[in-house]
Amino acid sequence: MARMRRRDFLNLTAMAAGGAFLTARVAFGNVSGRKARLVVVIMRGALDGLAAVPPYADSDYAGLRREVALRAAGAPGGALPLNGFFGLHPSLAFMQQCYAARELTVFHAVASPYRDRSHFDGQDVLESGSTRAHASQTGWLNRALAQIPDRRSGELGVALGQNVPLLMRGPAGVTSWSPSKMPALDEDTLARITDLYAGDKLLSARLADALQADAIAAEDAARSPPSTMVATADTKMEAPAANLKAPLPQAYNARYAEITHAAAGFLRQDDGPKVAVFDTTGWDTHANEGGAEGQLAGRLGALDTGLATLKQELGPAWTDTAVLLVTEFGRTAAVNGTRGTDHGTGAAAFLLGGAVAGGRVVADWPGLSSRALYQGRDLAPTLDLRCVFKGVLEEHLGVPARALDASVFPDSAAAKPLRGLIRS
Repeated sequence: MARMRRRDFLNLTAMAAGGAFLTARVAFGNVSGRKARLVVVIMRGALDGLAAVPPYADSDYAGLRREVALRAAGAPGGALPLNGFFGLHPSLAFMQQCYAARELTVFHAVASPYRDRSHFDGQDVLESGSTRAHASQTGWLNRALAQIPDRRSGELGVALGQNVPLLMRGPAGVTSWSPSKMPALDEDTLARITDLYAGDKLLSARLADALQADAIAAEDAARSPPSTMVATADTKMEAPAANLKAPLPQAYNARYAEITHAAAGFLRQDDGPKVAVFDTTGWDTHANEGGAEGQLAGRLGALDTGLATLKQELGPAWTDTAVLLVTEFGRTAAVNGTRGTDHGTGAAAFLLGGAVAGGRVVADWPGLSSRALYQGRDLAPTLDLRCVFKGVLEEHLGVPARALDASVFPDSAAAKPLRGLIRS
């Protein structure tokens, strides 16, 4: 089984890899007038890829996962079907619909170059694009934005949340937006502040940018009906109430819904940002993780509903959108003594959207036997996440291939871009 899947993987990565064809396709996309949009969601805390994308046909899976193992696709409470070997967690119904519509590609046994198990260092490597932690003060996505052939004025990216993540820091101009905890200013106070800032060119420009960003978010919130969903406090993600076993704080749902609507509002603008970034937390499931139901199921259901909301709010812009979901590392192959999982290595990642050439699982599957596990405990990584990032940046945003190895991901020539990830 493992050999067969390696051969399939190699065939997949070779598909549509002709350099002249790819270059022509990217060039055509850049001059056709379409606005490619990219959303990057950082799943902080290390998502359990073996739960989100269970390899239920692996003969060692059930023994390692014991009481939290998911049944095969088609069984009551079992995984949602993908390709007969892998499935999706039953809470990921929207993502499974995307897969059936060929708008979702799943990557398994993936990892950044990082091989230790510190959240802080793992996230730093994931976002910086370097091979070791704290080697860069800028992020690979910002450096990529600085290289794309887009000469219009204005920021090309927006970070949504309390802080601009490392991923979006760097030479390219980006904007940011966060739900305000301050009461709305009256017109007179706002006019006074505007007059006060008018004498300083920099402050005046910053205020204008902030007011424009807030206007976009406010316009989108007014256009959208209020959310009736609930969310876990630490995921900040929406989920249908039926997916969860206990009532959860409505404030977190409202706050995440506001960010989701704002992201769509920015990206829908013809002259707005091309890229949006936000993060979610709460994926560090050391205890009582659960299987088809439980805390992880609720978080995945919240994520799934948040993505469905994003598609709905983007409207026709979904056709030109790719959404990339990544985490700093995976979790242990075996369940621990508190019915959870600990920090691991190999993980799962997702690419979905109307621009995605999906309907497949990309996995050079190493297996889950004791001798196949990394350091005897983790899913062994067989695909470098930078290969995924490079493929999306080159095919979707038109980042020049030479820049990917030189400035976006320095010293990464061995990590070749995956081809055929984006629809032509």
